[in-house]
Amino acid sequence: MMLTQQHVSGLSTALPPRLTSRASLRGARAVAPSKTFVSRRCRAKAVVVKAEDTNWGRELSSAVVRVGAGVLMVHNGLDKLADPEGFAKFVVEPYLGFLPREDPLSFVTWTYLAAGAELVGAAGLTLGFLTRLSALSLFSTMGLAVYFHVAQSGLEGFPLGVVEKHQYAYEPAALYCLVYFYFVVNGGGALSLDNALKKDD
Repeated sequence: MMLTQQHVSGLSTALPPRLTSRASLRGARAVAPSKTFVSRRCRAKAVVVKAEDTNWGRELSSAVVRVGAGVLMVHNGLDKLADPEGFAKFVVEPYLGFLPREDPLSFVTWTYLAAGAELVGAAGLTLGFLTRLSALSLFSTMGLAVYFHVAQSGLEGFPLGVVEKHQYAYEPAALYCLVYFYFVVNGGGALSLDNALKKDD
């Protein structure tokens, strides 16, 4: 079958035009959105959504608990520093004798370490500075306190036992442990020095 010039002209008319000229390419580039512009807009939108999603009631209550649990711990550290030898002799040596005692460690050294954790760790937790590390140091000392009280007086009928002093001997230390464990896992939150320093970076 022979293609006449009329057929060829019809075919060329039916084919879509190609963007071969420089002007057409410039037009196509102008229409196409910039990847950088889109990504920046997406990031800005993501930041706005994140700020709107902050639960400030939860953050404020978490900060109150964090500050309270830090301030209330300070006197425990001061109490150990008032008589480190006595604490080492009557608490650490008879009930926590499994702690390492190789030089330079001793029962008195462990007393000073516990006092340091309860002072420095309490300050860090209160400010929300190095929150997880501060909470971990306090969680460790309170965990040993729970062990001491249980070794001394047993479980006292936990959880249904009614005791003469109206609370189990290990109860305050156990409650502290739960609070500090929360901050080990979750950190200081939005109202902490850690978060403020992170924003500055």
